[in-house]
Amino acid sequence: MYRILTCTTLLFLLIIPISVSSRETVPGRPVQADIAEYIKTRITEDGSPPNIIIGEERIHNIMMLARFYRGREFSPAWTRATGASLQAGAMIRAIEDARDEGLTPDYYHLMKIKTLLSEIRRSPAGKSLPDPETLSDLDLLLTDAFLLLSCHLSAGCVNPVTLDVEWHADRGSVDVVSILETALKENLIEETLINLLPSQYGYSRLRQSLAHYRKKAEAGGWPDVSKGPSMKKGLTDKRVIELSNRLIASGDLEPGGKNADELFDDRLEQAVISFQKQHGLDTDGVVGQATLNALNVPVEARIRQIEINMERLRWIPRDLGQRYIIVNIANFELDVLENSQTVLSMKVVVGKDFWHTPVFRSDMTYLEFNPYWNVPKNILIRDILPKMEKDPDYLSKINLKAVWVGQGRTEVIDPKAMDWSQASDSNFHYRLRQDPGPQNPLGRIKFMFPNRFNVYLHDTPVKGLFAKNVRTFSHGCIRIEKPMELAEYLLKSDPSWTADKIQAAIDDGRNKAVRLARTETVYVLYLTAWVDEAGTLQFRDDVYKRDIKLDKTLRKRPPNGS
Repeated sequence: MYRILTCTTLLFLLIIPISVSSRETVPGRPVQADIAEYIKTRITEDGSPPNIIIGEERIHNIMMLARFYRGREFSPAWTRATGASLQAGAMIRAIEDARDEGLTPDYYHLMKIKTLLSEIRRSPAGKSLPDPETLSDLDLLLTDAFLLLSCHLSAGCVNPVTLDVEWHADRGSVDVVSILETALKENLIEETLINLLPSQYGYSRLRQSLAHYRKKAEAGGWPDVSKGPSMKKGLTDKRVIELSNRLIASGDLEPGGKNADELFDDRLEQAVISFQKQHGLDTDGVVGQATLNALNVPVEARIRQIEINMERLRWIPRDLGQRYIIVNIANFELDVLENSQTVLSMKVVVGKDFWHTPVFRSDMTYLEFNPYWNVPKNILIRDILPKMEKDPDYLSKINLKAVWVGQGRTEVIDPKAMDWSQASDSNFHYRLRQDPGPQNPLGRIKFMFPNRFNVYLHDTPVKGLFAKNVRTFSHGCIRIEKPMELAEYLLKSDPSWTADKIQAAIDDGRNKAVRLARTETVYVLYLTAWVDEAGTLQFRDDVYKRDIKLDKTLRKRPPNGS
């Protein structure tokens, strides 16, 4: 997966943990200075970088933490001679509130922080001051927690490129040290962390849905509907009561009505249709196998689905721009947005098994009318060469040409003159190309946004696939339902490109590239849960099984000191 918000990964070699010996506070020496001395010792002694472990909690952000404390000459940030500051309490509340973002508070040293705080508070008032070493440990843990949590809130826990959890805060796009310094200076710990959350594409609405579904879980969730034949309007059956109770529990059906008499009536049919729309199912009002499966997904699984997609939204830049294109692979849909409002939508076809469409961001710079189709090498090797070996006429049957390109010229090769049995990935030096035309796999228009995956949007002659509910049929590129409408939208800033002129360029039949007057950012995402513009929480099937992998990754605990 392509990383929209980059993060440089630094892995540190493990060395023997530093041992800081306890010592008496020097008489007459301010305790604050002793706390600073312990912090300095932890950071600067024995190893570069040091391996700091407090109890069983490992400090993850050594480089950022060292930079922070050196900038303040190792003076404590969260503690003082008499104990923890009010800002320490604010930081603890912020860690606890991480649960509202679908994160696990204990991954940010919460239990150890609370234990140290209890030890500090047990110091008899007026008789002795808290132990400066304990105060320094608390200070280090709170700083590390802020650095890590601020990074996770602003850019996600997981690196989408590697799908590894990142338990450090070295992110080039977010200067977490400066953010912490400002937050402490202005006494705005909780507010600062909240302001790091995504501000685009419905994150706050998904966060509200998480809280709503957790309340449903606390209330007992919803009952299953028994397996059996399809149910539709007019049916009288005991399972109709189960269906009604299920939809009432989830809020899809208002209590009351006449469903107690086991009749599947108009009111229940409308509730089923609404449920189907919410889950991307065929909206026929019939409870078939697909709808029954969706009904019987437990509330806990939906909660986790929401949490997983909140993580994905944290990967997206805070500022998407005033105008952009979003393709949601899991929803098989493309949306053009202006000022966060959808102005154009269409269905898309995405990659099938073993040809999954990747997640990435790029800038669309031009489009082509009547494109050539140059067969990608992976398709050529896997799909076409074996057929060419068996049938010398195969290329002509599918209207493909073998082309040699070199020395400033292009030469069409007679495929019958080639020994295709000897062709392989390593020695095939030709291109297979299909000329523009109505049967070209790219259709009449393709939309280019250069990327390392060689993925783009394009028209298709196979329009019937857009009627399918699940549209995973391509080799990774994205086929779009309304290429003319998208071309008109992209070219509208140039008055010379009217709808008639676009159609004339297509009818001309010749290949023509047109550079866009302004680039358009394209985000190719994979979201299986989101809240639409009408405020409806939407769920989709995990067609690529990416939720499963991300869920497993997010459940990995940070490494401890054992």
